[in-house]
Amino acid sequence: MQPDRPSLINVLFRGFRRRCPNCGNGRILHSYLKVIASCDSCTEPLGHIRADDFPPYVTIVIVGHIMLPLVLYMERAYALPIWMQMTLWPPMALILMLMVLPLAKGACVGLMWHLGLQGDEKQ
Repeated sequence: MQPDRPSLINVLFRGFRRRCPNCGNGRILHSYLKVIASCDSCTEPLGHIRADDFPPYVTIVIVGHIMLPLVLYMERAYALPIWMQMTLWPPMALILMLMVLPLAKGACVGLMWHLGLQGDEKQ
């Protein structure tokens, strides 16, 4: 790692906020999930980083760890009828996934930038 580059924690936090991992000022996504070609603020190239399947996996883990305790608590405490559970949990999970996915994408792109990965590495 170069001495002028930010720490891993700083890069992950910047990515989670969907900011440039290098300067923390420019945006990292120009639409819902599209990575910008380069930072508007510091001109750091970011468009070559391909996160592919990693952000959805992170999103599933985060949403699963939020939803499961809620479902179990509601079932145990209130014993909701099945029809109510079938109308409550799927939309809630979908909305939560759509909210978390761009945050996870930013954090994954920041992590890949910090590690020097591009997403096309061969085994």
